[in-house]
Amino acid sequence: MKPLLHRLDTSLTSVITSWPAGLEPFFLATTALGGTVATLTIGLGVVAYGYAHTSPRLWLSGVAIWLTFGIGSAIKLAVGRARPLTEYAAGMWPQTHSFPSGHATGATVAYGLLAYLAWQLLPQPWNHIAAALLVLLIILIGISRVYLGAHFPSDVIAGWLLGAVALCIIIFVVRPLA
Repeated sequence: MKPLLHRLDTSLTSVITSWPAGLEPFFLATTALGGTVATLTIGLGVVAYGYAHTSPRLWLSGVAIWLTFGIGSAIKLAVGRARPLTEYAAGMWPQTHSFPSGHATGATVAYGLLAYLAWQLLPQPWNHIAAALLVLLIILIGISRVYLGAHFPSDVIAGWLLGAVALCIIIFVVRPLA
């Protein structure tokens, strides 16, 4: 499994990092949207909105964003995978492990929840447009982590999967709009 994973990481990293250097400002801005502050703030917003509208299921959905972030951080500590040897990763503060990508995890659960809420609550065609743009943002945040050199592609894929599992639990178990 490790040789296959290494080949996947090497080939995808090679493709993504070969993109023009002029994309760096775009990907720096994109990666900021998936950062801890951004995704935990979305969680706080969902909690506050749910509390203000006396919707325990909705505020619990916001709390689930924070819990997912905590679970991802615990997995990082347990796995202990080193980040890629890049200038960007070396300059990161705080220095954390690489697997899974916290940006990909947080973006998937936070923006995924917003996409779900938009899909359910906005009128057509705005619900489709908003949900599609939020899904695109999730993908771009993950790609930004590889482009900038913060993660291996398998870290991002694992982050997307962890976030997707959490999002499914929120949508199908917590049921924020029930």
